[in-house]
Amino acid sequence: MPGRQGPRAGARGALARGRRLLPSPASTPFAFGYALLLLATSLYTAYGDPDTVDALLQGSSTDVAHLSTRPVLALFASALWIAGGVMSPYAVVFVFVLAALEHRIGGWRTAGVFLLGHVVATLATEIPVALSVLAGHLPETSLHRLDYGISFGLMATVGALAGLLAPLFRWTVLAVVSVLLAQDLLNISDPLAAWGHPIALLVGLACWPAVRRVRRAVPAR
Repeated sequence: MPGRQGPRAGARGALARGRRLLPSPASTPFAFGYALLLLATSLYTAYGDPDTVDALLQGSSTDVAHLSTRPVLALFASALWIAGGVMSPYAVVFVFVLAALEHRIGGWRTAGVFLLGHVVATLATEIPVALSVLAGHLPETSLHRLDYGISFGLMATVGALAGLLAPLFRWTVLAVVSVLLAQDLLNISDPLAAWGHPIALLVGLACWPAVRRVRRAVPAR
């Protein structure tokens, strides 16, 4: 009998560990709630009235025009949408990464890391555009561009989470992410977003001292 119970106990333990990777309303309320919100906006993007969807996305864009007139609204609204919808790679990674970080440092701090990366990377990519337009190096149409999504905040979250992983996993994650970001820079399909992603990742790396200090203070869950 003990020999038969061993595999079952191991399977139950593996299942429990697997559940910890997913957000839940009890253990990771921020990641769970945010994931539901993004699911709702993604479904509306896919099935809502096209004209209304286009107007909402345009109004949520963090381009220079919106940042100069309503910066707070633009920064928050732009993080309510997933570029590419729920089937994009960012959406899949988002669910696991945000929940993993929230397990370790709590919801409010995870939200802070995400928001910090989102804001810093957005400003770092849009301020040069504004200056270039003022200097006459870019046309005024550059002030109005469609820019929204969670990718900057996600990159910051990945960077912060890496600091809490075991060394082998930490450097593997950073190596894989760095290769992907380098490919984006080489493709130059969207130079602003491409440079914003490594900036956001660096923001997450800069959070290592803070998240490690919090990790030591928060009991393991």
